[in-house]
Amino acid sequence: MRLKTNNLKYIINLKYVFSLCVALIVSNAIHAQEIIEDEVKEVATKKVDSVDTSNARKVDGVAAVVGDFIVLESDIQKEKDQIKASGGSIDGIEDCELFGLMLERKLYAHHAIQDSIPVSDAEVRKNVDYQIQQFLQQTNGSMERLLEFYKKDDEKTFRDEMFEINKSNLLAQRMQARIVEEVEITPEEVRDFFNKIPEDQRPTFGTELKVAQIVAEPKVSEEEKERVINRLKQFKADIIERGASFRSKAVLYSQDPGSASKGGKYTLNKKQPRMVKEFRQVAFALQEGEVSEPFKTDFGYHIITLEKIRGQEYDVAHILLTPKVSSEAINEAKERLEKVRERIVAGDISFADAAREISDEKETKGDGGQLINPTTQDYNFELTRMDPELYAQIQNLKDNEVSLVLREEDRTGGQKFKLLMVTDRIDEHTADYARDYLKIKDLALEEKKIRTIEKWQEEKILDTYIKISNEHRSCEFSGNWLKK
Repeated sequence: MRLKTNNLKYIINLKYVFSLCVALIVSNAIHAQEIIEDEVKEVATKKVDSVDTSNARKVDGVAAVVGDFIVLESDIQKEKDQIKASGGSIDGIEDCELFGLMLERKLYAHHAIQDSIPVSDAEVRKNVDYQIQQFLQQTNGSMERLLEFYKKDDEKTFRDEMFEINKSNLLAQRMQARIVEEVEITPEEVRDFFNKIPEDQRPTFGTELKVAQIVAEPKVSEEEKERVINRLKQFKADIIERGASFRSKAVLYSQDPGSASKGGKYTLNKKQPRMVKEFRQVAFALQEGEVSEPFKTDFGYHIITLEKIRGQEYDVAHILLTPKVSSEAINEAKERLEKVRERIVAGDISFADAAREISDEKETKGDGGQLINPTTQDYNFELTRMDPELYAQIQNLKDNEVSLVLREEDRTGGQKFKLLMVTDRIDEHTADYARDYLKIKDLALEEKKIRTIEKWQEEKILDTYIKISNEHRSCEFSGNWLKK
């Protein structure tokens, strides 16, 4: 939802600070973070009231100590540089404010360790690999230019530093998530929250649309399905009976663009569902070294081999083959939708009934074709935040007007056709308690989470060893970092 900045200022400010904290925690920013060592670490682990810090040695320009972590003098500028480099903006953010957010992050990470919140090294390494690939895209694949930009001598040093940063950030992120995981809000609290907002400061919500669609997918012939299944069975026989390499088969034949070049490899985690249900069910039922029978998902037909089990993580490889669709089937799907459109326009059937009757999209047909907003999990799409492709398809449609037949192609080259309709439109308006209850509830819950975090911070700051250097003691922090 879009809130006008001249309304509900105190809520906006709170949401801004909370969002910035989260953004900084999960950002890809690369900056120096080190665990305190030697004399400084020994001082840091003692109680504040029992330590004489007058002779503590300043290591590499230490700006602050928070528990077992430090913030270096150079970190503040590096943080600013990396936010800019990753496309963020620091307009209106003072150094002291950014410094305070960095202290918060260290506080979260320190107590995540104290509370034994788990962060696996494998997960951290996966994040590092992904981030480096993203960074390399900005340097045209040149690791040398990347190391030069970040002033690192070699790739190992760069990866080691990123590992420590990512681990600290994940600890902080999960600590913050644990703080608010049980925060709930009652209808009475929502009403009180809304009634306390002066009428002239209530939020303004942007124009929202409800969109429905009818989808026709070209049908694959039974002969083509059998051809693909038999080919996968032959691959399996070659691997088991003749010792062929599963990975080599995947490189040569798999039609999964995301894994073929890696020999079809994926790592699955039982606690983090990322693959489609059918894929996970087959993978988790295998024994190490076993190759599955061919099975179907929305992407096509697969065989999987389970290479290794590492606790909750399963290293698998797969081969994907996608059945080919004939030109006759493509034409049939398009003509089917054109005839349905004619019936809707003529008034012989409603759009919703047509969706229930003929749509091939099982996720929406039961709801008359209504699309669900993946962000809000309701039917409303804010115009300014709508997916650009969807917006381009409906921007010129009047309410209850049926689009022409539209053709789409997915990442595997599969084609489908669809009709779209804007079924409802809510123009920009000042918040109304009854109409906008769910949005108001989200705002009220967000504020309650922020208050919960503030209370946690107040308590933990007092319980944690914290030392701020003289250069930064003049900052007006939102938290009691100076313990006054």
